[in-house]
Formats: sequence, structure tokens, C-alpha cells
Amino acid sequence: MKTKDFDKKSPLLIFLGYFKNHKKLFAVDILCACGIAGIDLAFPLITRSALYDMLPNQMYKTFFVIMVTVLLCYVLRSVLNFVVAYFGHIFGVRVEADIRKDLFAHMQEMSFDFYDQNRTGQLMSRLTSDLFELTELAHHGPEDLLTSVLTIIGALIVMVSVRWELALIVGLTIPVFLTVVMMMRRSMGKASRIAKEKTGYINQEIESSLSGFRTAKAFANEPVENARFNAANDQFKTAKKGFYKAMGRFHSSIEFFLCSLNVIVIGVGGFFVMKGDMDYRDLLTFTLYISSFVGPMRKLSGFSEMFANGFAGLNRFVTIMRTKPTLQDPENAPDLENVKGEIKVENVSFAYDGELDVLRDVSLHIQPGETVAIVGPSGGGKTTLCQLIPRFYDVSSGSISIDGMDVRSVTQRSIHKNIGIVQQDVFLFADTIFENIRYGKPDATMEEVIEAAKKGEIYDDIMAMPNGFDTYVGERGTLLSGGQKQRVAIARVFLKNPPILILDEATSALDSMTEAKIQKAFDALAVGRTTLIIAHRLSTIRNAGRIISIADGIITESGTHEELVSAGGVYADLYNTQNAQNWR
Repeated sequence: MKTKDFDKKSPLLIFLGYFKNHKKLFAVDILCACGIAGIDLAFPLITRSALYDMLPNQMYKTFFVIMVTVLLCYVLRSVLNFVVAYFGHIFGVRVEADIRKDLFAHMQEMSFDFYDQNRTGQLMSRLTSDLFELTELAHHGPEDLLTSVLTIIGALIVMVSVRWELALIVGLTIPVFLTVVMMMRRSMGKASRIAKEKTGYINQEIESSLSGFRTAKAFANEPVENARFNAANDQFKTAKKGFYKAMGRFHSSIEFFLCSLNVIVIGVGGFFVMKGDMDYRDLLTFTLYISSFVGPMRKLSGFSEMFANGFAGLNRFVTIMRTKPTLQDPENAPDLENVKGEIKVENVSFAYDGELDVLRDVSLHIQPGETVAIVGPSGGGKTTLCQLIPRFYDVSSGSISIDGMDVRSVTQRSIHKNIGIVQQDVFLFADTIFENIRYGKPDATMEEVIEAAKKGEIYDDIMAMPNGFDTYVGERGTLLSGGQKQRVAIARVFLKNPPILILDEATSALDSMTEAKIQKAFDALAVGRTTLIIAHRLSTIRNAGRIISIADGIITESGTHEELVSAGGVYADLYNTQNAQNWR
């Protein structure tokens, strides 16, 4: 389903739109369910015929033939039940999977600020628990609704032919029943929505606690984490309590209503039998149809509960699908191709959430193939500038261009393909070393991965591991050392081989010897490429063609290492401080 469809259609139509890819399974499910309903409707009629005609007229052979036929129909009913239970759930799972696929694809399109504002646990809840009930709704919802309506109508038609007065009493109960169901459904829907929000909250607390359990242990703060989890768990229990209270009111009201209906029909029918206006066999037939009538009514009440649960998750799904990425490509935007690497930053200002400026009127011109180092105190805007160049965020004012093309005028994907980034906080996927390196070029051969590993100075470490390139790195690379993680990330960028490099403290976790090796590799990789290096350790940038210093959101200095040391400014202070520390 296309993203624009989510703006034009209601949640119900959006949900039904996912059925069309699996319409054959859906048709089989509905047809089998209708067959079950038909068999259930036929049994009371056969019973009435047996009591009125076959047994009184001693049609015993016909009676037993009919009974065997009914038995065979119930065998068929069992087969139909299997088809409904199995293929119906397969249909529901496929619909849920399609919805989850679209949701994940949409999340991939969202901008950085979306993930800044939404915690991982909440998003996990949207992708998993919110959608579980949609399987049941997709399977049982249309099936229960259609078969219940058909069965109720069929039962009422037969009941009218038996005794219209009793059928009228039963018919008048339907509007009352539906009114009760709708009123109760609203309260259940609200309670279910709150419960899902609380489930998302507890998921985010679990995600946070599990991700930070090493820190918790290091600080002996397990009681703090337990207290935080218990607080979230208590909120979840409270939310579930509200939902179950609403569900309890709903079921108790429905059961009282349906049981009372039996009493009313038997009481009125008994009165007619006493007066001689009705045969007891008709009353027996009528009560059998009341059972056929009550079953679908219970299904409808169950459908209402299922609808409340499923629609709460569906609405949360639609809300995200209607959320547009902050950064969007212009219509028919061209790709950034044949990149030489000229970068122009012109009068750029930027503020997160439109508040305090992180960068103020920054201008910078980087020639193709030039290596520029960016230094300065923490929080000065170095990393922010390097996040604006690949358009992870949009500038508040000014412009950034690559090879003369404003980054806002070309496709974001083509920008990202042409820029390689190694950050201080390395992220590795819970996979093998081979797959983590190959992430830089998903179709790379083994030979290419090995070559990248050698350039990244991680090859010898990999060969020393029992499983070599098939070594599992753990969640976020926790089974590797900090230096090994960073070198895997560096090898990944070597494999990507982009025309523009951004190295954000890329060697910060390396020892001096490995850093020296990596520095040589970086120097080789930087030849003919535009390279931006953010560094606190100034020893890693002495060979940069130009060094700029950023503090408080503005460029304070620009020049070579020798020029800046001679100028006696911020860079000189940083350089002298680090030299003094190295001599201690």
C-alpha cells in the first residue's frame, strides 16, 4: 500500500486494503465459515421434520438415512472447521506481516529527528505487540461478522414460519443487543488503547535496562533498575486492570441479555402451549433455533472485543504511517552522481528543534580531494556540521552543496551512497564480523571483505579468532574490544570506498600503535577523496591540508598546523595542553 493512501482512507479501509493480496485465502475462509453456518441452520429444521413427519408416520428408514446424512454433514463441518482454523490464521498472519512490512519500510524513511523523539522500546511495541491482535481481527473479524449475520437472519426467517409472535420478541432484542455492544465497545476500545500505550512504555524501559545492564552492574545499581522496571510494570498492570474491568462489564451484560432471552422465549412459548395455540414440538424447534441464534450473538460480542483490541493497534499503526519524514526529496529529484567531492557550506545556521543555535552563520569551502580537520571543544558544533553535510538534518538557514548541487535538491539516498562515515560510537549488528564488514557493500565478495579487513588493520585479529570471519560479534558488538569494533567499522568504510569521508573520532578507541597503522591506511584512502576529520587527539590531524577550529557554533580559526600554532589561538592552547599532558 502506498504512503499517500494512508492520508486519504479511513483506518478500516486501510485495514481491508491489505486483504486483496490474499483474497483467495480469504475467500476459502469465508466460504467454509458459511458452510458451517448452513449446517448449523439445517439441523433444527431436520429435527422439526423428524418430530412432525418421520417418527409419527413411522418413516424409520428415511429417519435413519437422514440421521446418517446429518452425521456426514457434521464430518464435513469438522473438515470446514479445520480449514477455517488453519488457513484462516495463515491469512491473518500474512495480513499482519504485510502491515509490519509497510510499517518498517516507513520507519526506514523517517528522518533522524523522528528517532530523536521516539524511544526504541515504543517503536518496537508498534512493530510487534500492537499488531498481534490484527491477526485475530483479520481472520475472525470478517468471518464472524458475516456468518453471524447470515445465521441470525436465517434463524429469524425460520422462527417467523414457526411462530411469528416469538420471532418478533427475538427480533426486537437485536437493536437492544447492538446498542449495548456499541456502548461497551467504546469503553473497551479506550481501555485497550491505554493498555497498548503502557505496553509501549514498559517495552522502552525493558529495552533501556537490557541495553544498559553492564553499566547497572558496574555501578551496583541493580536495585535502581528493578525499581524502575517495577514502576513501569505497575503502570502496565493498572492499564490492564482498566481494560479487564471494561471487558468484564461487557461480557456480564451480554451473558445476562442472552440467557434472559432463553427464559423469555420458553416462558411465552410455554404460555402458548398451555392455551393450546402452539405445539410443544414447535416450541422445541424454536428453542433449538434460539441456540442457533444465541451462538452468533456471542460471536458478535466476541467480535466487538476483538475489534476494540485490534483497532487500538491499527490506529497506532495508521498514526505512524501518516507521519511524514521531516526531510523529503523534491519531486523527481536527481541522484548525486560522479561525485568529485567539492563541499560548500554557505552562511549555515542550525538549531535542534528550532531552539538554541548550535551553528551560527558558518561558511566553509572544501576543494575536491582536500583533507580538512575540524577541532574544538566539546559541544562546539563539530559533529553537527558533519551531520548536516550528508543531510541527516536540514539547515535552519544558509545552504550546503556538493559539487555545486544543494543537498536539498538531490535524493538523500544518493548523498548517503557517496559519503562514508566512521563515528566514535560504533554500531555493529548482532551478526558475524563478515556480515558487519560487508554491510559497507552488501554484494561484496569474500576477497573484497578480506582486503577491506587488511586495510582496516583488523585482519590479523580476525584470523586469531576461532571462527575467523564467521565470529559472532554479540549485541552491538559487545564480544569485541572497543578497538576491534572501531576497526571493523573502518574496514566497512574501506569496502564502501566513497568519494567523501567523514571520520568522527574514528581512531579514538585505538592504542597508539594501531592508531599509527590506521593513520597510514587513512592517508592512503584519503588520496583523491574529500576527507573531513573530527579529532580531539591533535596528533592524528597534523598532516591535514587544513585545520579549522569551531567553538560556540562559529569557525574561530583556519589554517595549517604550523600556522595555527604560531597564531596562539584556541588550537594552539589545545595543542600545548595535550603536549604538556603527554610529557607528564
